[in-house]
This record gives sequence, structure tokens and C-alpha cells, in this order.
Amino acid sequence: MAHFLPLPIQLVWLIPLYGFSGMVLSLPWASGWIKRNGPRPAAYLNLLLTLVAVVHGSLIIREVLALGPQHLEIPWFQAGDLDLRIGFDLSLTNLAALELVTFMSLLCQVFALGYLDKEWSLARFYALVGFFEGAMAGVVLSSNLFMSYFLLEMLTLSTYLLVGFWYAQPLVVTAARDAFLTKRVGDVLLLMALVALSSWAGSLEFSDLYRWIDTAQLAPLPATLLGLGLIAGPMGKCAQFPMHLWLDEAMEGPNPASILRNSAVVTCGALVLLKLMPLLRLSPVAIDVLLVVGTISALGGALVAIAQVDLKRTFSYGTTSYLGLVFLAIALQKPLLALLLLFAHGLAKALLFMSVGSVIATTNCQDLTELGGLGSRMPATTTAYLVAAAGLTGLFPLGCFWCFGLMVDTFRAGHPLLAGVVLLTNALTAFNLVRVFRKVFLGKPHPKTRRSPEVNWLMALPMVSLAVLVLLTPLVIERIDPFLAIPSFSTSSTVLVVGSGLVGVLAGCLVQLDAFWSRSLFRPLGMLQDLLAYDFYTERIYKATIVAFVAGLARLTNSVDRVLVNGLVNRIGSASLASAEGLKLGVSGQLQSYVLTLVAAIIMLLASLAWLKG
Repeated sequence: MAHFLPLPIQLVWLIPLYGFSGMVLSLPWASGWIKRNGPRPAAYLNLLLTLVAVVHGSLIIREVLALGPQHLEIPWFQAGDLDLRIGFDLSLTNLAALELVTFMSLLCQVFALGYLDKEWSLARFYALVGFFEGAMAGVVLSSNLFMSYFLLEMLTLSTYLLVGFWYAQPLVVTAARDAFLTKRVGDVLLLMALVALSSWAGSLEFSDLYRWIDTAQLAPLPATLLGLGLIAGPMGKCAQFPMHLWLDEAMEGPNPASILRNSAVVTCGALVLLKLMPLLRLSPVAIDVLLVVGTISALGGALVAIAQVDLKRTFSYGTTSYLGLVFLAIALQKPLLALLLLFAHGLAKALLFMSVGSVIATTNCQDLTELGGLGSRMPATTTAYLVAAAGLTGLFPLGCFWCFGLMVDTFRAGHPLLAGVVLLTNALTAFNLVRVFRKVFLGKPHPKTRRSPEVNWLMALPMVSLAVLVLLTPLVIERIDPFLAIPSFSTSSTVLVVGSGLVGVLAGCLVQLDAFWSRSLFRPLGMLQDLLAYDFYTERIYKATIVAFVAGLARLTNSVDRVLVNGLVNRIGSASLASAEGLKLGVSGQLQSYVLTLVAAIIMLLASLAWLKG
């Protein structure tokens, strides 16, 4: 049927290839083969291909709005009864996510031209961003679980390479390694579930899996293990507890990559979980785990964020917090709520990280204790921060206001505690955003901010453009998909959302901010500050439990290998040498003696066999 479809739909397979092509075209500059004209041509090539991807995606959306959702399959590999196909699911939701990925990539690449203006390895950065973009585009369009897993693995690799971009710094290398290994835990568990599912269902196409789930009959234990495996991969990609530490470590990479990571990458991981949502009905335990993980991540991330003094880390924990709310919506089988929050959060968080990147670029500092007074010196950056903060804290009529209102209205009836989690997360986020705003943009200038100018136009243009888009988020969502048109909710839910936001803003305005954010002399408060600043000592707990167990097991196996295995081999070798030393004394060196001995032995063997047979 593919030949009856419009050309943009038939060529949808090109969209992931645009990013990968940008990576390939950047290699001559990234590897140093071309040196005369600098690395900027690689950046321009990637920008051009990403722009083509945005335009191509918008053309497909126009066709799908006219024709309805489409499914496209391309034969990949066939041998015997094995038939592998690359499938593309062109629903309006997937295409909206595709536009989010490609448009965010375009803005971040323009932003990076100004942010990394003097970077000697600019071509390598754009090559990695192209790889990043291609993998994300493939994830959101894929109609097959195996292909989604394969592309998620590519995302893990690209995360490792981007976090370790400045590989000459030991801390960066450690952060890249930790981020890679943490995400690998979820990937391995997802691979186990994928293998089991392919055996039971006979297909990994999402449409086939949805039909299989209606008649599937699994014992409780296999169903539970399958459900836990399916949610493990998205948990790692979305930086959810207990695999949340990698996102904090990933802040060691360049800020333009952090913009993508906190807006588009986590959205891709959540979309995979959304596609797997119908399969979770097999496992009530997996749904309960999602509720627990989402609650801990939402509240824990928001609490830890308010105790951070690093500008990027304080907002990376906010990403963990908001994705925790998305997990709550998915656990309760509310895909509309999850989608609305993903899009609203993705746009606002990208804008927030652009404003943060502007501050870092002009001051060369991201420590809150050394910043202040930037509001009058950086008006565009200050405006972008305020718009992003409003978009994240449920301020009417921006995107997250509708998301939080709908979530509270939906959760209050059957899950009032979860509605409280949403409201508390909103209040803590508002408190944190006001706290950071006061420290960075208000107050007296510090030595590092006294002469800070506004950013150049290459950074200001995407930042201002995205600020306009954040203001228009509800209209954009309704335009992309009429089925996502934001419905109304009760007045009481409106009051609760607005009230929680105002409480957070008021607390953020009234709390006393020490010039150096020193530890309180009041012991209980000081202990609470330490608990939040060190992420509830999660890293130390890991080192004392999991890391210590693995290290002890490694030492035990090493000892067994050296003492038992090597000892046994050495003893056998020593015995062989000793027997050889004894045998050499009976060797005469005369060939006829050896032949006579061999013939005599053969004759004796044949005689004994004949005797036994007789």
C-alpha cells in the first residue's frame, strides 16, 4: 500500500537518517582531515540537515491530518521463518514527539554555535549531536520493540560520548563512565524482557503485542518479572529512582547537550514506556513499582533540587521530579496526562537550560554562591528564565497549569495522596525556581557578574524563539492534535494548583538566603541540609551495599582463581615435570629398543583380547 501514500510519508525513513548523515558528513572535520577552514562547515551541514528534518516532519503531519494515522513497513532481513521489518508508526502523537526532537535539536545547534564559539572540537560535538538526533527520531517513530531497544542503546552510547566530550578532565571521564554504566543496568533488564516477550508473543511489533495481551495467560511470577523488565529500561532513560544519579553526572557535558538531554531524551524514554503501557496490565506488581518509583522520584528530586548550589544540577533533579509525575500518570493508565506533561515540560525545561547556559557562558561560573545581580545586565536571559519558570510551575494559562490541573482533578477521586504529590511537587519547584532567580538575577553583583554582558545573537535567537513557543504551548498542542485539546477541570482543582504555586513562590521570596549558602548551626536543620545536598546519601548507600557486594564478589572469585584454579594447574604441571624427570633416566636413545617395546606391547594387547574373546 506504500506506493499509494504521499511522497513525504513514503520517505519517512529518511528522517532518522538526516541526523546520522550529519554525523558522517562531520567526520572529515572532526577527525582533522580538513583543517584549513576550521570546524564550522560541519556545524552548518548539521544545521541544514536538521532543518530539512523539521520541514519533512511538518509535511508528514499535514498529510496525516488529512489521511489519518499511517503505518509503514520496510523489509529488512528474511531467512527461513525469520522476517524482520523496520516499521514506522505515524500517529499524531509520535509525529508531535518527532517535531519536538528535531526542533529542539535545531535550536540547540544554533545555540551551540554561540556557546561553543571558541571550541576547537566543534565538529566532533556536532557529529555527536547528529548521532543523538538520529537515534531519538528513530525511537519516537519506531513501531517495533526490538528496533526501539536498539535505538535506545544508541542513545546510551551517544550520552556517554557527549558527557565525556571534554575527555581531558578526569571528573568528566568519571561522570561519562558512571552515566553509561547506570543506564546499562536498565538496558540489560529490558533486553531480558524483550527476549522473553518475543518467545511468548511471537512478534515484537507493538500492534501485535497489543493483540497478544488480550489473550495472554502467564503465571504470576513470569508476568511480574516481565513487567519489571519492561519498566527498567525507561526508568534508566528517564533518570528515575534508583537509577537517577546519571542525569546529575551528565551535567559535566556541554550545556547545549544538557538542553537536549533534559527535554528530548527523557521524553523519548517515557514514550517507549507509554507504548508498553498496555502490557503492564499483566503485572500489578510492576504498576505498584511504577507508583512507588514515580512518587519517590517526584518528591525526592524536588527536595534534593532545593539544596543544590550548582546551577545545572539543581535543574537536572527537577527533570527527575517531573518525569516521576509522568510515571504516575502512566501507572494509572492515563496516557493523555503523561503526553501533555511531557510536551509542556520538555519545552519549558529546554528554555530553562538555555537561560542557564547563557549565564554560564557570560560568567564562566555555575556556582550559585558566586552569582548575583544579572537581571539588569542580561534582560533577554532574565526574561527567558521567567517564562520558563512560569511554564514549569502551573501559572495560568501556560502548559503545566493545565497538566497539573488535570492530574489533580483526575487523581483526587481515587488517589488523593497522588494528587497531594502533584501539588507538593509544584510548590517545591516554584520555591526552587524563585530561590535560584533571587541568587542569580537579583541582589548585588559579584566579582564574576559585575561586567557580564548579554549573550550574542546566536544564543539569544533560539532562546527568544523558544520563549514565544513556551507561551503558546497550549495552542501548539491543540493545533498538532485535536484529540489532545486541553479540557477544563473543576474550580477546586484550579484553586489547589494556583495555591500550591503561590505557596512555593511566597516561600521562595521569604526564605533567608545566606551569601555563601552556609550550613546552618542549628543541628537538625544542618543535618537536613546535608541530607538533601547529598541526595539522601544515595551514592554512599550504593557504595556501602551494591558496590561493596560486587567488589567483595570480585575479590572472592579472584582468590578462587588464584588459589584453587591456578594452584591445581600448577600442581598438575609440577607433577608432570617430576614424572618427566624420572622417565628420562630410563631412556637409552636407541630407536630399535623403542620399536621392540612397542611391538611387544601390541602383541600382548592382542593376545589378551583373543584370550578374553575365547
